[in-house]
Amino acid sequence: MFKSLLFFVRFFIFWLLYFAIDRFIFIFIFHKKLRSIPLSEKLATFYHALRLDFSMAAYIAVIPLLVYSFWYFTKRETVSFRWVKKYNIVLLSLFSLISVINFNIYREWGSKVNSRAIEFAIRTPNESLASGASSPIFLTLSVLLILILVGLYLNFKLIPKKIEFIPTPIAAKFAIIVLTLGFNFLLIRGGVGTAPNSQSMAFFSNHQILNHAALNTEWNLTSSILASNTVKSNPYQYFEKQEAAKEVANLFSVAKDTTVSILKTDRPNVVIFILESFTADLTKTLGDADGITPNLDSAAKNGILFSQVYATGNRTDKGLIGSLTGFPTLAIGSVVKWPEKMQRIPAISQKLFQNGYSTSFYYGGESEFDNYKAFVLSHNYERLVDRNSFDKKDMNSKWGAYDGTVFQRQLTDANATKQPFFSSILSLTNHEPFELPGKHKFGTLDNAQQFKSTAFYTDSCIGSYLKEAKKHAWYTNTLFIFVADHGHLLPKGDHEIFEPQRYHIPLIFYGDVIKDEFKGRAFSETGSQQDIAATLLAQLKINHKDFKWSKNLLNPYTKHFAYFSWDNGLGFIDNGHAVTFDNIGKSILYNSNPKDAKQTTQILKSGKSYLQTVYEQFINL
Repeated sequence: MFKSLLFFVRFFIFWLLYFAIDRFIFIFIFHKKLRSIPLSEKLATFYHALRLDFSMAAYIAVIPLLVYSFWYFTKRETVSFRWVKKYNIVLLSLFSLISVINFNIYREWGSKVNSRAIEFAIRTPNESLASGASSPIFLTLSVLLILILVGLYLNFKLIPKKIEFIPTPIAAKFAIIVLTLGFNFLLIRGGVGTAPNSQSMAFFSNHQILNHAALNTEWNLTSSILASNTVKSNPYQYFEKQEAAKEVANLFSVAKDTTVSILKTDRPNVVIFILESFTADLTKTLGDADGITPNLDSAAKNGILFSQVYATGNRTDKGLIGSLTGFPTLAIGSVVKWPEKMQRIPAISQKLFQNGYSTSFYYGGESEFDNYKAFVLSHNYERLVDRNSFDKKDMNSKWGAYDGTVFQRQLTDANATKQPFFSSILSLTNHEPFELPGKHKFGTLDNAQQFKSTAFYTDSCIGSYLKEAKKHAWYTNTLFIFVADHGHLLPKGDHEIFEPQRYHIPLIFYGDVIKDEFKGRAFSETGSQQDIAATLLAQLKINHKDFKWSKNLLNPYTKHFAYFSWDNGLGFIDNGHAVTFDNIGKSILYNSNPKDAKQTTQILKSGKSYLQTVYEQFINL
């Protein structure tokens, strides 16, 4: 009676083996990260992966099962199922491509391929190709070939060409089909319990990479795409709304709204450089790196350095919004995906425009990328200069115009701009595939050498810019702000996505407009790039109360903390004590002071309350 169902047993074995091989290759590629982990725990990855592997295989089996159910109620004794082999070939080709994309994304982002990556590829294919240009091509093609060839072999060996039906009473047929479809549904759902399948079902280890290895790539991608289509409910409900809001309000409360005045005037020109991937590890000042950023280090030495500042996220769109609006990241979500919400967030440019400033935004790439243009055009930037503003001869990299060209354009325009002016410059050269207009100072043997070389180039462009700017009258009345958009795995290669060091970035105020007694000062209190808005506006004596998520770093009464997030994870730092938390596995991934259990609990509550409350505001924007 059940002989024909053996076809589906073999069908499931095929897909489970394919997923296991994919997982083995993932572990092999990142074996250096797993050296200290016992073999037994590595092997346990395959066991804990089964639930979501079965679920994904059951999703794939839906179409064959429905076709099987139709033929089962006919009088046919034999039915050709050759088409299932072709069906599998199409899917395994697609899944193999997704897998190699996942390997390269994980290497750069520290998270598995998700809706964000797919949206990135669809909306901006040129930038996606540029971003992936530093991926190891030989390894990528080899893995793709192995997955497809092994999949084809298993498909040939395991999947029968036909199904033979044994005469069965109609009532029994109904029972078999109901049980079969019901069982497949339970595999998709994950059982009869109250909690259906989620990513956390695969999480079992204190080593995040093993959890990611156990997480079925295709299941995770599908779940991510479905989850990204709605923002009607808050996925981060840790506490009662009032309790979380009260916790956040306490973080931002100050005994006195005041500031240390560091500027000679309250109406300076302001030029903010948002530097692509300029992690603190690139600098001598913060990362003890030699010879990569001499000009930025000089600015830190002769200006004002905020030495314990952290990026709010791990991608440029998050850093851009964080730096220019003070609005936090949303873990797996991003406000740039909803321009109608993004336009309701106040920005520095709006405040300064309302106070008589000329405003401009410079970027050598496509401003449509990640909705940068939507942000610029909705926040009172009077001038937008992007790749469309440059000659074709200046489009020399995959991303667009090199930093030197863009910096020079802003410098030229500044000479003809009415003062005071506010200008934002978003750099791009220090990005994969790490292209340069000249030689790579530190070599090209690996990504780390290329990364240091492009950073050195951008730094040299900063030096040239400042040297030329000094020749113009507006220079003495200009505050220059240097901040990274986000941190980076390179050049050290030892900071995981959930470690706070990955988010440590430089923040420097520089220029003749700074009072002499503050030049060379370093403020070591914990802060965020989100705090630029409140800190700057306070210096300009402009009200910043509508920048709810930004605090004045130069107010002696300000509490010293920083928040950051990545895909479904959050981190919170309070006076140097850092805790990071995984929202899928519901576990602490990093704790800089695990002995202080009370403080750890409090920091975790602050971080959770922060994310819950900001997401609640995002929903209501």
